[in-house]
Order: sequence, then structure tokens, then C-alpha cells
Amino acid sequence: MRRRLTQASGTGLVLVTTSGCEATWRDFPRLGMPTPVTEEAPRILSLWQGSWAAALTVGALVWGLIIWAAIFHRRTRTKVEVPPQSRYNMPIEVLYTVVPLIIVSVLFYFTARDEAELLELSENPAHTVGVVGFQWSWAFNYVEDVDGDAETGDAQADPDMGIVPDRYRDAFPSGAEGVFDAGVPGARNPQNGNPGPTLWLPKGEKVRFVLSSRDVIHSFWVLPFLMKQDVFPGHNVNVFEVTPTREGTFRGKCAELCGVDHARMLFNVKVVSAERYRQHLRGLADRGQRGFVPAGIEISDPARNDEPRKL
Repeated sequence: MRRRLTQASGTGLVLVTTSGCEATWRDFPRLGMPTPVTEEAPRILSLWQGSWAAALTVGALVWGLIIWAAIFHRRTRTKVEVPPQSRYNMPIEVLYTVVPLIIVSVLFYFTARDEAELLELSENPAHTVGVVGFQWSWAFNYVEDVDGDAETGDAQADPDMGIVPDRYRDAFPSGAEGVFDAGVPGARNPQNGNPGPTLWLPKGEKVRFVLSSRDVIHSFWVLPFLMKQDVFPGHNVNVFEVTPTREGTFRGKCAELCGVDHARMLFNVKVVSAERYRQHLRGLADRGQRGFVPAGIEISDPARNDEPRKL
């Protein structure tokens, strides 16, 4: 019996270990990043993988030189107490000055190129969501013409959206009366029990996020989007766009230390079909959650008049 128990335990250990290795190997190419769920995220993943490839190449070269020097220039091999010293070797000094500059320049080029692509804004996104960060949760303003009547709302003139610069309000749909959903730290997603309010998004349609804060600096981070943006109070409004490509419920959090309950600033992102998304908005309207949560502290004049981004 003892022998059989040992064999069974060994077999179970092998199965558990090999299944874990299989999952780890499958996830290894992402190098710790979540699986991308937007059209834009693979670009970020590619930049991340390229940076790792460059770092590992440089690391392998440095480790190789260290090991080579340690093995072939050890004192026991050469019998020399103090080997010849090289000073002011101009070719070597030029080499270790120019090579790092080239590496940094290449990384800077690809980073700047991808950042420009990721922050480029379309002229008319399909949807706009105003994200309002506050201690210690999130509110989501859906700038949508929920009832389909162009005469029932005007988000461009709504005072609760007044801090949003005109160049972003111009993209609001006509007749957008809007609906909102505001969370509290104790809120839970009803489907999976994850903490925080739930932001709903339609699959396959471009969504613009307009980020604002009502108190301190926060940071809006949806993990499988592979990017985050700071949320500033009274100074600037960060904006970016994504197109979700996969349905499901994903985790989000504040990535900026914003105070004592920073760890409770969690939220969920639920990506659904376009029809189900519209049903959710109608459900918010039926519950009386019409209009917008005030978007935050009034922006100072220098920030309001900064150079507009290319649309």
C-alpha cells in the first residue's frame, strides 16, 4: 500500500508539474504581460518584447565578457600577480560610448513611433466614455444618445462635462443626454464578485476615454489593454482610444498611489456585443442614472489653451 501510495503521489506530482510547465511555456512569449484584448495592445506587446530582446542581448554580451575574463585571465592560469594595465585606450572608450548611444536611440525611436500611434485620435469615435477618478472609486459617464432622440440632450453644453476641452466635446454625438455609473469601494461585479464598479464596452467599436479627477492624481489602468494614463485634477485631460476585440470581464485598477485607500480603487471592464451594450445603457437610464457625474476640478487656463493634438 505504501509503495502504491508513493507511485500515485509521484504520478500526480509529474502531472501537476508538466501541466504547469505547459501553461508557463504558452504564456512565456508575452514575458509577463496579460493577453491583449484590444486592436492597439499588440503594438505595446511588440515594443515590450523588443525591449526585452535588446536587454537580453546586451546582458548576454556583458555576462559573456565577464565569464571570459574570469576564466582566461585568472591569476592561477597566467601566474601573473598584476596583469598589464591599459589606460586611455581611445578605440575602446569610443566603443563603450557610441554603442550605448545607438542602443538608446533605437529604443527611443520605436517608443516614440508607437506612442504617437497609440495616442492618435480619430475624428469621430463610435463611443465616448468620461472616466472620473475620485477617492476611492471610479465613475463612468457614457456620452451616448441613449433614447435615439436628438432633441432630448446636449452633452456639449452640459455643465457637468464643462472641464472637457472643446476639441474633445466636438466629438460628442448630437442629442447625447448620457447615462452614468458611479462606484464605491465596496461595489462588486455581480457575475464574478470582483471588487469595484463595472465599465461596459462594446466589442469591435472604437471607444474614446476622457480622463478627469475630482481630487488628486489617479491613473486609469485596464490590465489587458497593456497601457495606462494618468488622471489629473484641474490641470489636464488625458485622452486615448481603444477598440476591444474580445468579449469578457477584465480587471482594472488605479496605478498611482493616491492616498490611504489607493488599493481599493479597483474596477472591472466588461466587453460585450454592441446590442448588449446598448441594452445596458438603457438599463442605466431606466434606473434613473441619467446625466453625468461632475467631471472634476475646473482646468486652469494654461492647460485649457495648450496645443491641441492632431485629430
